[in-house]
Amino acid sequence: MEKVKQAASWLTKWFTLIVIVWAAINYFVPAISVWAKGYTGYLLGIVLFGMGLTLSVDDFARIVKQPLMVIVGTVAHYVIMPLIAVLLCWIFHLDGAIAVGVILVGCCPSGTSSNVMSFLSRGDVALDVSIGLLSTLLAPFMIPLLMQVLASRYVAIPWQSLFLSALTIVLVPVALGVACHMIFKEKIEKVTPVLPIVSQVAILLIIGVVVSANASKLFSSETLLAIPVVILHNLCGYALGFGFSKLMYKVYPKGFRYAQQKAITFEVGMQDSGLGATLALTSFAATPVTAIPSTFFSVWHNISGSVLSAWWRRHDDKYGIPRDSVDGKPTKQPVATAAASVAAATD
Repeated sequence: MEKVKQAASWLTKWFTLIVIVWAAINYFVPAISVWAKGYTGYLLGIVLFGMGLTLSVDDFARIVKQPLMVIVGTVAHYVIMPLIAVLLCWIFHLDGAIAVGVILVGCCPSGTSSNVMSFLSRGDVALDVSIGLLSTLLAPFMIPLLMQVLASRYVAIPWQSLFLSALTIVLVPVALGVACHMIFKEKIEKVTPVLPIVSQVAILLIIGVVVSANASKLFSSETLLAIPVVILHNLCGYALGFGFSKLMYKVYPKGFRYAQQKAITFEVGMQDSGLGATLALTSFAATPVTAIPSTFFSVWHNISGSVLSAWWRRHDDKYGIPRDSVDGKPTKQPVATAAASVAAATD
């Protein structure tokens, strides 16, 4: 089991690079993953079943114990990211399937990667998990509703298909995972070290399917424009998520402290792009190019999230900001500045 843990740790550490390499391989040799096109729903179901296996009654109880922060964070996610997507489509004059793909990934719940980034930045992981859980549970209802309101100007939205797909892909696997955890308990805990590997392999296969299905169009003039849009979408999500949480701190300082601000930043800015790609391939099967923005988002938000979490951690260490800081204000001079002050005093 120790070797499994080491393999999971290695895969997590290098996952972004592996995604890029895997995507490149599928771009040049599409036949590698095209066979799995009909199984993307099952693959994502495996990921979400694994998520359910890691959940306990305490995770649901936490939503009840701190409903304000969880609900506010979830609402912020489902307001900020879809509206940014619509605005970027308007600014960049996106149309058709690409615009629908951008809005679709914007309407998805927060991604599980945000939990990792929140942990690395010393954010409130419990709040992060709670917001991610609530946004995921709401996804079968929110995605069809938001897509109908925001994307119907581009194409006819198959909201019934979106609802049923999201229901079967999201809620059923999560519910089964939670039920298995409750029934088998200690036995499930023995296999949890394997779950990250299974989930990441499933995500890699989904990415491979999207790239192979769109290999001839992946870097066309139409789809290339999705790259800066996806980057701006993610970065604006971070900025507005952090700004919103800072504003909420002024309203309710006991709840929206520094660690909570970090959690909400990642919860707003990071999307479940695997779900976006899967829904695009199932509900918009006639135009697989709809899944491209989700694929670009999957690669980019892992890069940006890793950079932001590392910067946040170094920033806090440099300025002596403790994990439980109320407002994130520095408690000391930067290390370099402090050293210069000591040197000046001894001259």
